[in-house]
Amino acid sequence: MRYPYIRMRRLRQNSVLRSMVRETRLTVDSFVLPYFVRHGNGIREPIASMPDYFRLSIDELLKDCGEAMDLGIKSVLLFGIPERKDHHGTAACEDDGIVQTTIKALKDKYPHLLVITDVCNCEYTDHGHCGPVIDGDVHNDTTVEILARQALSHAKAGCDMVAPSDMMDGRVQQIREILDDNGFSNLPILSYAAKYASSFYSPFRDAAGTTPSFGDRKSYQMDMGNSAEALREAALDIDEGADILMVKPALAYLDIVRRIKERFEVPVAAYNVSGEYSMVKAAAAKGWLDEECSMMEILTSIRRAGADIIISYWAQKAARIING
Repeated sequence: MRYPYIRMRRLRQNSVLRSMVRETRLTVDSFVLPYFVRHGNGIREPIASMPDYFRLSIDELLKDCGEAMDLGIKSVLLFGIPERKDHHGTAACEDDGIVQTTIKALKDKYPHLLVITDVCNCEYTDHGHCGPVIDGDVHNDTTVEILARQALSHAKAGCDMVAPSDMMDGRVQQIREILDDNGFSNLPILSYAAKYASSFYSPFRDAAGTTPSFGDRKSYQMDMGNSAEALREAALDIDEGADILMVKPALAYLDIVRRIKERFEVPVAAYNVSGEYSMVKAAAAKGWLDEECSMMEILTSIRRAGADIIISYWAQKAARIING
């Protein structure tokens, strides 16, 4: 059977038909909303490279989370901006650190909100790398020890999930072990399993103050040309105890999302990163793109590729559209 008996346009004639046969649907349940949180009160500080996004003090974050929950968003991802930084990122592990304090405030006000914490040192080191630098390179095993302590401090503060984003070898195993040894065997790990060295992180680094003061992160984040390596990283993280695998960035690595989803029987997350957000915002400001249409197309493509969970700065805006 072929044309004129088969006409693919028959099911595209109107919005009701198109909606009825749509294969991929976005749901608010799949969204995770990232936040940049800092010390202070009444702070809602615009981020120049991320239009309509802010660094928030805890009190402002609590207000924002209430609005997000009203839209049906049930999960947040926290990035902390400390008051002080040092070579080892000491503030990352402190019981009264910015993320630890934020967790307690969120769980006190919104006990049913799922709080995920980024576990990394780049926000806390004075050089912007993800761990202590020894002989000009980030020292893997020392960094892993710090990450494990950081994850434990988040668990003790009451978080619901930890998300190591550093790409150090062995960090999932050591985090799993320290959590289990301290009574947190039920706390899941969302692993940044395939995190690529990407130019799309630049606005995030502006927002969180994590631009390296020297060199780059290519010795620990993945090379953009590799896909088989992503499968090896994912397999190792599962063996070490990861419960969910993440691909970051999302848009330039949809093939990796698909390969990981097809290969492994675990939930897959994708991070719609700051550069993906900001380039659309910039083009929309110039009148070159329709932001809402572009946003929904990008988020649908991430879902279509196989992501069960989408971390996006557009979560609230997209939720309003989905909710009608």
